[in-house]
Amino acid sequence: MKKSIIVLLSLAAFSVALSAQAAAPAAGPAATPDVGTPDANKIGIETAQQKLKEVSVDQFEEAGFWDASISSDEGVIVGRLFEGRPSGSAAEPPADPRYVGQDPKVAFKYVYGVRTEFYGRGYNEVFVNAKRPIPIEGITKTISVWVVGRNYNHTLWIELRDFFGNNFELPMGKLNFQGWKKLTVAIPPQNPDGRTGIVQRNFHYTSHMGLKILGFRIECDPDEAYGTYYVYFDDLRAVTDLFAEDMRDPDDMADNW
Repeated sequence: MKKSIIVLLSLAAFSVALSAQAAAPAAGPAATPDVGTPDANKIGIETAQQKLKEVSVDQFEEAGFWDASISSDEGVIVGRLFEGRPSGSAAEPPADPRYVGQDPKVAFKYVYGVRTEFYGRGYNEVFVNAKRPIPIEGITKTISVWVVGRNYNHTLWIELRDFFGNNFELPMGKLNFQGWKKLTVAIPPQNPDGRTGIVQRNFHYTSHMGLKILGFRIECDPDEAYGTYYVYFDDLRAVTDLFAEDMRDPDDMADNW
């Protein structure tokens, strides 16, 4: 029994000695952290902060807000609103409506349909443009829209305008599917030089940032660009970083004079 107590006391004393040795500062040069381990003393307060939120850009509820067009030598076109809504969109969480100004009496009631009568096969293009560019506040990460493609091998492109007024197009995908489908495109970041690519931010002015949506372009497959073509749009959304928007000083001045 006495031997057991002596052994336990010896082990306890040895553990205390090891703890004291680990707590004592190392002699000589300061110890450096292992490779790949962040040094807590060198981490600044300026860290990447984001406030991602899905916002509703347009619900295609306003007559006359969108305009469908085609070259006069390629066919005739008409666009109008129809009652309806994709069930997949209804099952999604509602997007933040604070930038929309949508009348709740007509929200989620209509979709925008386009009917095109082609004169003949060819590399035809169908345009669905907003009457005015639609701004997206913050730094846009992705843009999505619900589309009925009618299983044609056409390609949908979205037309954008960046902070410096440059226009861009990004492919959203093929329209070779039946019924409603949500098409999403990621917005590539600007180039390292800060002035080329899709530029969404000006570091001199916190109120000057974001993208504008000009509309859509349907690039028709020449093998299927004949007869009558129908396409429908609804629930245009964007995932955007609103950190700079929401954290802007309320007493800052507006450079709009």
